Amino acid sequence: MKKTRAVLVHLICWVAVLAYLYGEALIKGVTLRQSAFDISMNVIQIVEFYICYLWVYPSFLKRDKVFQLVAAILFTMAIFISLRYLIEQVLYFEWFGMKNYTDDTPISKYISDNIYYSIAFLVVPAAIYSIQQNFKAEKANRKLRDEVLKSELAFLKSQINPHFLYNTLNYVYSLAIPVSDKLANAVLRLSDLMRYTLNESPDGMVSLEKEINYLESYIELFKMRFEPNFYVDFTKEGVVEQKIAALVLIPFVENAFKHGVLNEETQPVRIRLKVQNKRLSFEVSNKISHAQKDHSSGVGLVNVHRRLDLIYPDRHELLISNNGNTYKTTLILNL
Repeated sequence: MKKTRAVLVHLICWVAVLAYLYGEALIKGVTLRQSAFDISMNVIQIVEFYICYLWVYPSFLKRDKVFQLVAAILFTMAIFISLRYLIEQVLYFEWFGMKNYTDDTPISKYISDNIYYSIAFLVVPAAIYSIQQNFKAEKANRKLRDEVLKSELAFLKSQINPHFLYNTLNYVYSLAIPVSDKLANAVLRLSDLMRYTLNESPDGMVSLEKEINYLESYIELFKMRFEPNFYVDFTKEGVVEQKIAALVLIPFVENAFKHGVLNEETQPVRIRLKVQNKRLSFEVSNKISHAQKDHSSGVGLVNVHRRLDLIYPDRHELLISNNGNTYKTTLILNL
């Protein structure tokens, strides 16, 4: 429906533009032959417009692709000049016995003249594309602000005084030390999880190292609960100095623990985190458990998709595969 409406808007706009350009000529009865060169140039300009609007600017109008953008614009100009030469100097001569430029026109004059005529239809699609992107960004920001407001309200409703919680956990930890090192360690891990969950930064971004530490504490708590029959293979590779949205990785691990087989040594839950330059790859795979499990926790992949769309628009890729035996998710983020 949206695509149909967009096509209709484009058609209406072009009809209005062409009516403005050719309205007077039609009223005065100018023949098709007399307007041939104007028509061919306008058709080529429309082709140029959509090359820029649909390919050049969506692909290359980005900070890290300046050279590609310049090359694509020059390529588009070359297409404009070539098409105009083909139609007006070759085909028109064959069909009507006329040319737009005389044979003694210098090639430099021909190229500079056509660069001039092509510039407008390079600028206009850039302006339209930029305006559309600004509208999309504003819509996404508005949606994000609404989500943040809802999250803040939900948090305030359920908030426990963090200092009271930490002090209580510290007290329980001190009581647990003489009783059991394992119990004390579990309380300490739980304290780390709660502290990380409650102490997010103002912009919701944290260091990747802290996010990894959170994952490790979460895995360690599960290990204490299910050992010795608990098999998870977690590997990390690359520099982890970048920032990442808090708690964006944990849903995939939680999903694997909730629906996967954790006690099979030959097929452990595999977690792979790799950072290269500013590209993060996070892969989680598990053997599917067909036993009934608790469904009371977890944010669900629908919410994960929504959060990624809001925080990392056009900067993430989420791949999910399920062959009936193994479930695998791969998240790729441009940090």
